[in-house]
Amino acid sequence: MTDVEVAIVGAGFAGIGMAIALRRAGIDDFVVLERGASVGGTWRDNTYPGIACDVPAHLYGFATHPNPDWSGEFAEGAELHRYLADVAAAELDGGRLRLNTLMQGATWDAEAAQWRIELGGAEPGVLTAAALVLACGRLTEPRIPAFPGLETFAGPMFHTARWNHDVTLEGAHVAVVGSGASAIQVVPELARRAAHVTLLQRSPAWIMPRGGRPFTDEERAYFAEHPGELAARRAALYAEGEARFASRSGDPAAAATAAATARAHLRAQVENEALRDALTADYAFGCKRVLLSDDFYPAVASDAVTLVTSALAGVDGDTLVAADGTRVQADVLVLATGFLTLRQPYAALVTGEDGVTLAEHWSDGMTSFASTVVPGFPNMFVLDGPNAALGHNSSVLILEEQAAYAVRALGARPGYPGGVLRPRAEAERQYTDEIAQAAASTPWMTGGCRNWYVDRGRLTLLWPGTVDAFRARLTRADGSEFATATADASRGEL
Repeated sequence: MTDVEVAIVGAGFAGIGMAIALRRAGIDDFVVLERGASVGGTWRDNTYPGIACDVPAHLYGFATHPNPDWSGEFAEGAELHRYLADVAAAELDGGRLRLNTLMQGATWDAEAAQWRIELGGAEPGVLTAAALVLACGRLTEPRIPAFPGLETFAGPMFHTARWNHDVTLEGAHVAVVGSGASAIQVVPELARRAAHVTLLQRSPAWIMPRGGRPFTDEERAYFAEHPGELAARRAALYAEGEARFASRSGDPAAAATAAATARAHLRAQVENEALRDALTADYAFGCKRVLLSDDFYPAVASDAVTLVTSALAGVDGDTLVAADGTRVQADVLVLATGFLTLRQPYAALVTGEDGVTLAEHWSDGMTSFASTVVPGFPNMFVLDGPNAALGHNSSVLILEEQAAYAVRALGARPGYPGGVLRPRAEAERQYTDEIAQAAASTPWMTGGCRNWYVDRGRLTLLWPGTVDAFRARLTRADGSEFATATADASRGEL
């Protein structure tokens, strides 16, 4: 006997989205395990000054839970945290949510045909489940490079995802390492508070105008009274996002137009030619994540910020040493250095058939079928894992499609509600080849940059197509990706 039909690990967008899909399918026997004290994932953990989403708010939410009360066209981090808490309160009743509960390990029990999940935290013990959904997130564990001498830094030091709000910034010289999405949001805020900010930039980003404005009370009231308007707004934003795929994926005309817009944005906001050159990306548009900001360039161009166009090479007490030899003294060190995306930390905790861990299966880069199921790991689904990220549209849309696929697969199990789904290794190989062929000529592979989408020469994080294409691909999955009863002994091989 199992304790629950489905165990979901993680209560961010992915985990809550999976719970919504299960409930809509009439599957109520599930539990959501969350290591934190509240739901929210990325939007709970990241509280740095200036944090906001760069996807329009009315698209960055669940289709089943439209929100008429967004404060503006783009939502701030705290708003998104509240939104997820509200959705969880509506969907995770009846004790389905277990906070402060860690997955310390998960092992497939072949004899019992179930997952044994070792729990720590508030409710230690063992939970058994027929199916396991890993909704652990991709941006959960901060990446802190091993800078020589980092431990010698005398002042406060923290990652943007673990912001220390007890540190006084007023009157301080703050150094920021990194120039990605978090850095371009936090630097303008620091420039307003600190005595001075030094930004160590390894490589500049392509930055587009952000725009956006607050909604009035009247507008929010109108949205609440006219749900059809919210649906129409979401559809329009979706179409705009899909149209952006061409410029991100290397369409020559679309990429040229977008790059020209980004360059014009830089010229309009930075008068100094030398500084403009230092902030101009030297790789193909779309090769890295394209960023949105209207206040980063003015901040860097102001007297409040000094730009060092070199990566951090080491730390010597209160002095940061850049690769070009520049030395910077700082009182506070902020690491905007990204996350462990290519090697998911949870993968080492999950053991499938034959004693192989998910980390071992992914040792040459993450792979899957349908970006969701993995050979050797029966009745397991990974949300927001291999090739499930987007660079042009809302990632929530991908999560909703993965959850829908998982629910279809669970409902089609032989002997439902029992039965075992064993993904075939050949199905994974074919899907991996499809990804490689679709990505081969894109800027992510050929654009001349180092990005976090590629691992060991293969696109492992990004989906190389539109959301429409992802939905169509998962819809085409007809169950043949799973081994039949006669092939069970081969552990997923044909």
